[in-house]
Amino acid sequence: MSQPPAAPGRESLVSLRKVSKSYETPAGTWPALRDVDLELAAGDLVAVTGRSGSGKSTLLNLIAGIDRPSRGEVVVAGARVHELPEKALSPWRGKTVGVVFQFFQLLPTLTVAENVMLPMDFCNVRAPRERRPRALELLARVGIADQADKLPAQLSGGQQQRAAIARALANDPRIVVADEPTGNLDSETAAVVLDLLCSLSDRGTTVVIATHERDLAGIDRRVELVDGAAAVR
Repeated sequence: MSQPPAAPGRESLVSLRKVSKSYETPAGTWPALRDVDLELAAGDLVAVTGRSGSGKSTLLNLIAGIDRPSRGEVVVAGARVHELPEKALSPWRGKTVGVVFQFFQLLPTLTVAENVMLPMDFCNVRAPRERRPRALELLARVGIADQADKLPAQLSGGQQQRAAIARALANDPRIVVADEPTGNLDSETAAVVLDLLCSLSDRGTTVVIATHERDLAGIDRRVELVDGAAAVR
C-alpha cells in the first residue's frame, strides 16, 4: 500500500520505496516483505504490528541496515542504505540508528555502564573521559543509574531492557528501532518500557517499535504487516 510523503515542513527521515525482501529456505523462496512503501519524519512514533512471521523484524532490520532488500530502495537520514558497502554499514548504524533487541543482548562480562559505553567506544564520537558520565546520564534517564556497576545477570529483565535502551541512545541516534522489546517482560514492566520508548519521540527521535501490543498510547502511525504486505494507518 502506498503512503504519502512526510507532511510539509517535516523532514523525511526514513524512506522505503517498493521494498521487497525474500529468503531462500529448504521449502523454496519465502517473501518476507512485498513492495513496501513507507515515509517517516523526524519525531514520528510508529508501531509495526502483525503476526509472527509477518515481516516485522525484517522491516526493522532493513531500516537499521542489518539486512538488505532484495529489491527497492531504503534511504535513512540521507544515506542510501541499500547501496552502502559492508565496511561502511556498521559505522553508519552506530551513529544513526539505535537498536533495542527483544533479548537485550548485553555483554555478560561487562558492567551495565560498560555496555552503554560500547557504542561510544566503537564510533569514537566522544572523548574517552566523557563516555562514562554520558553512560551514567543515560542510565539515570531510564531510571537505573544505581545499577551502573552491576553485571547484566544481576538485573531483572525489565532493568536489562532499560539498560539496552540506554545503550541504544549512547550516540544520540536520530532513529531508534525496537524489535519486540517487551516480549519477555511481565505486563507491568512492559508498560513502563513502552512508555519509555514512546517518550523518546517527544525529543525528536524517530521511534519504530515492532510489537504485538495493539493499544499503544500516542502512536502517530501504525504499520500492519500481513504476509509481507504493509497497510499504513
